[in-house]
Amino acid sequence: MNIVCIGGGPAGLYFSLLMKKQNPEHRITVIERNRPYDTFGWGVVFSDQTLGNLANADEPTARAILQAFNHWDDIEIHFKGATVRSGGHGFCGIGRKRLLNILQARCEELGVQLVFETEVQDDQAIAKQYGAELVIASDGLNSRIRTRYAASYQPEIEQRHCRFVWLGTRKKFEAFTFAFRQTPHGWFQAHIYQYDGDTSTFIVETPEHVWRAAGLDAMSQEQGIAFCEALFAEELDGHGLLSNSPHLRGSAQWITFPRIVCRQWVHRHDGVPVVLMGDAAHTAHYSIGSGTKLALEDAIELARCFGQHGDTDAALAAYQQLRAIEVLKIQSAARNSMEWFENVERYSAMQAPQFAYSMLTRSQRISHENLRLRDPKYVADYELWLARRAGEQAGVALPQAALPPMLTPFRLRGVLLKNRIAVSPMAQYSAVDGVAGDYHLMHLGARAMGGAGLVFAEMTCVSADARITPACPGMYSEAHTQAWRRIVDFVHANSDAKIALQLGHAGPKGSTRPMWDGIDLPLTQDNWPLLAASSQQYLAGVSQVARAATESDLARIEQDFVRATLAAAVAGFDWLELHCAHGYLLSSFISPLTNRRTDEYGGSLENRCRYPLRVFHAMRAAWSQDKPMSVRISAHDWVEGGITPDDAVVIARLFKQAGADLIDCSSGQVSKLEQPVYGRMFQAPFADRVRNEAGIASMAVGSIFEADHANSIIAAGRADLCAVGRPHLANPAWTLTETARIGYSGAGATWPKQYRPAQLQLERNLQRERLLAAASTGLTPQQVAARLLEG
Repeated sequence: MNIVCIGGGPAGLYFSLLMKKQNPEHRITVIERNRPYDTFGWGVVFSDQTLGNLANADEPTARAILQAFNHWDDIEIHFKGATVRSGGHGFCGIGRKRLLNILQARCEELGVQLVFETEVQDDQAIAKQYGAELVIASDGLNSRIRTRYAASYQPEIEQRHCRFVWLGTRKKFEAFTFAFRQTPHGWFQAHIYQYDGDTSTFIVETPEHVWRAAGLDAMSQEQGIAFCEALFAEELDGHGLLSNSPHLRGSAQWITFPRIVCRQWVHRHDGVPVVLMGDAAHTAHYSIGSGTKLALEDAIELARCFGQHGDTDAALAAYQQLRAIEVLKIQSAARNSMEWFENVERYSAMQAPQFAYSMLTRSQRISHENLRLRDPKYVADYELWLARRAGEQAGVALPQAALPPMLTPFRLRGVLLKNRIAVSPMAQYSAVDGVAGDYHLMHLGARAMGGAGLVFAEMTCVSADARITPACPGMYSEAHTQAWRRIVDFVHANSDAKIALQLGHAGPKGSTRPMWDGIDLPLTQDNWPLLAASSQQYLAGVSQVARAATESDLARIEQDFVRATLAAAVAGFDWLELHCAHGYLLSSFISPLTNRRTDEYGGSLENRCRYPLRVFHAMRAAWSQDKPMSVRISAHDWVEGGITPDDAVVIARLFKQAGADLIDCSSGQVSKLEQPVYGRMFQAPFADRVRNEAGIASMAVGSIFEADHANSIIAAGRADLCAVGRPHLANPAWTLTETARIGYSGAGATWPKQYRPAQLQLERNLQRERLLAAASTGLTPQQVAARLLEG
């Protein structure tokens, strides 16, 4: 083939040498605008895993890179005068210029033609000049080629919220260091790592509004550097900061990060494919150090696809399909990391140990057990600190040994939970005339004995016309109260779990069939009239049309909630939750998608929350002041124009002012137009924002299905409780099973005496599994357990 690479960065150079190595008959030309062996930038970072990929692709290049690397295992976090250190992370740093020099020399050794000091203004003319059959567009972040063929590549470019500057220093750092400094204007942070024998990269970052408030937008380059030197004088220890971009004037050295995603990576002009690679195709935030990694792995994959497929079209199709998935994974983690650093203020109230843990796990790629595998002592020390802090806050005896974060105690008002795991409220469609029967006794009783600290009954309806289906339970007659009393008494007599009642009104989503007869489909007969904030039809052309509730309707419904609250007290429930999510009646007031009222209950978010708050106030007055009340909200409607996570923080503050103790952070199900982005722990960021911005306890829910997930969420302070739903349907003793799986038995994980034989057998089986695996791998049983948890 005749190949032209436009752009002599890591992607273009590495692809060229791999293709030339694969077939020396290829004619490959790399065209670069800079001078030979010249580049801008400081150091780049690779993980140990990336080095392994390079070694497999081209051993001589990997060997040369390894010899030039500065390697470290530790991460050090400086926050509020404290230093937290964690090991086992395995990173390498190398100067960008040195890396390019190695790749350039290897290209020349293999016979790749390198053309320097040539600015490509017209890729089509260059392709014709060299007779190219394939053009690689590796022309970087501000790719002209991507812009020229934007209709084909369909790029999405989002400028992010922080300003940052790349600097260097002669101060050598033995650990990858993150330093955080509070100023009168807001928080600044530095990302610092050594990349050769005498130089370290020093990136300073801050949100745009803080940057402007500090006056950096009006400073010269020299003044801006002096500002950073003074701010991080403690870390610099008398050393200065260096710039390698003297051509930039004023504050131009401070830039914002563009998040780039392209839907297509291949454009064809006159039959010649023009293929994006590296930053031209995608970006990943520098806080996880993956931009160069992605570029090199693009090159490895495209070369591999050409080696596997004789046909160019097949090779390019395979390349895009495979890389798009891998890049999406990295970009998802990079976005989590980037947003954490954009919102340091959110976590600034934390104490240094938890702040550091939150930072280490910010991308969600590193979990609790993964951290334990990297640095067991760090995790054990942190678990003990967290457990003692939880014990102090809960007013219980302080533990003398570390315990998993999900098993730490938690207190709200007068209710003490033995651990942080809740069984989610899950509709079972098994009531008769609203009465919870033997099925509910078995269902909730089994899960209470299964180790969870708190068990929620499913949404229980405050009147007959408030039900979702005829098979939903209610709390609007004496028979209902006595049926629930029987279940509550059983839970209290046979377990140390607490039990909560979730009260709600189906509103426009009522009068439907049980889900196994068709989700959200209306009854075929005996329908009852529906109410909503505004007239609506949940399923267009299918559902009943709900009418807008009048003031008399609202007064009656408020009293229904109060009556049900009083009945919940008689039944002996420990905890009460108000359902304001998922498009049900109270949710229909909160979301602008469903509330078009023009009275005091419509318009602004505060007005839309007015009626749900009115109901909550009335319930709180009727409920024991010694018992908690929580509120479930849809923290994201997943529809343009609907509720956003920003709104969720405001909603949480309003309910906090009304006396709520905790916000249960769910999302969606308000509109059939929703486009949720699913993934493990996908709703945990909503609980994180509510807890750390609104300053109220929160519960995370949604795709939490391992102890490792729950431990990571609780330890990082993203939520106070984790609600686990479907895994508890599959295994009522999920909490006990997961606790045994991570090798723990003790406080917060009490097995009922009837389950003791099962506990012993499970622990024996797990230990045998770990010992066998350890014997075959050379790992310790603890390391094997951690890797099993990672899948």
